[in-house]
Amino acid sequence: MEQSRCRLSRHRWRPKPTPDNWESPATRPFKLQHALSDQCIFCEIIRGESPASFTHQDDTVVAFMDVQPITHGHMLVAPREHAVLMADLDETAAMRTFRIARRLAAIARQTLGASGINLFVADGEVAFQDVPHFHVHVIPRYPKDGFGLTFPPTYDRPPARAQLDAIAAAIRAAGAATTA
Repeated sequence: MEQSRCRLSRHRWRPKPTPDNWESPATRPFKLQHALSDQCIFCEIIRGESPASFTHQDDTVVAFMDVQPITHGHMLVAPREHAVLMADLDETAAMRTFRIARRLAAIARQTLGASGINLFVADGEVAFQDVPHFHVHVIPRYPKDGFGLTFPPTYDRPPARAQLDAIAAAIRAAGAATTA
């Protein structure tokens, strides 16, 4: 069985827009205090250089509708600070991003009638990250919406407890070393 690759966002790097497409800095709702990338579509959205349908904006985080939604109401929550991977983001911005994703998930349930929500992070290209700016997908779920996950063939053959214990011990040891 071949594992399928699911792309959760279709935003791509693209050339920077021309100045005649830029929004005036005076019309931006927040002062940008973080370094942004010149070649990142999400940074362009944050700067007001690319359009977006915002569902949330504050001084740390923005949320907007995905332009190629998986389901009705699919949103992306991104920190204003440019960070490619979760580990590159400061802890305060990371926690704020997840807090807003959780809040928008609850709102999607109430407002859109979603039966469930998937919060999804693609952290790294091998994990299907195709926009080099950390973000959380908020994907409202509906009965028979057509979205699913594909598991590898080994999923039906779980590892032995000894192997799981060895992996857990290695992770605990690494965690203890980084906090010491």
